[in-house]
Amino acid sequence: MMKGEKGHFVVQMLVKRLVGLILIVLAITFVTFILGYMAPGDPIRILLGQQFNPTVYALLRHKYGLDQPWYQQYETFLFNLFHFNLGTSYTQTNRPVWDILKEGVPISVELGFWALVIEFLVGIPLGILAATRAGTWSDTLSTGALLIAYTIPTFITCVFVQVLVVWVDQQTNIGWPVAGWGAPWHYDWGDLRYKIAPILILSLGGIAYIARFTRSNLLEVIHQDYIRTARGKGLSERVVIYRHALRNALIPLVTLLGLSLGLLIAGTFFIEFIFNIPGIANITIRSVMAYDYPVIQATAILLAFGVVLGNLLSDLLYSLVDPRIKFA
Repeated sequence: MMKGEKGHFVVQMLVKRLVGLILIVLAITFVTFILGYMAPGDPIRILLGQQFNPTVYALLRHKYGLDQPWYQQYETFLFNLFHFNLGTSYTQTNRPVWDILKEGVPISVELGFWALVIEFLVGIPLGILAATRAGTWSDTLSTGALLIAYTIPTFITCVFVQVLVVWVDQQTNIGWPVAGWGAPWHYDWGDLRYKIAPILILSLGGIAYIARFTRSNLLEVIHQDYIRTARGKGLSERVVIYRHALRNALIPLVTLLGLSLGLLIAGTFFIEFIFNIPGIANITIRSVMAYDYPVIQATAILLAFGVVLGNLLSDLLYSLVDPRIKFA
């Protein structure tokens, strides 16, 4: 493929994906809105509690637009969304939803970013090690350990690590925290003590998955004819693996980027709640308990947008690293 044709193809693919992204986000806004509309419980009645007054109740329902038909509420919701207005919280009077979420976004992004980096930096070498020693005791041991790491639920690992940290702290009196986060994107020792355990736990399942994915792909590639030809030319095993086999084996890993983002978001909810990390997942859980639907809807849209954007980046990278791939 010529350089100009490749550039045109990438732009065409990017435009198609952006159109698809907009449609997906619109579909997500509709689903999240309808789920909030049909959910049991009246948030205004819950907000008033023992101070329930019919007049105040009617005024508040009118203020938040809850006395309108669902399609008018959705129209207002979309209008505000296109003007970057995520609405107003029910439980925190007159406070914009973004004002609530903006403090948690940097923390959740930091947690997910470092977990994703560690997943790939650790998972790929482990997969290569297992593939190049396939059938040996080290391969069996690492494969078994990775399978255990992948199957143990995140919330169980969180509780186990917290109990372990408390026990070690009692034995050594080092003052290691079991909850909180520290300052976002700051890495002095005081902040790192909060962040190490949650980041490692969140990345654990991804490391196992990427390692197994790398191992199976590499084993498939090293049995192909061109690898046997490379060995027949007398190239060293290191050159055969790292220069010829690994390059092709790692291409499918690009597709894991979007999938990894989805898994990270799911894991983040457990991590932030159990470690009391003030990220958007923790804010969402508290909003669910308080029937604060505008915050729940805004969080769902932000997270869905992140996943869709990750898949778009994954598609773009895939087309760049393997020009043979074409998208419909």
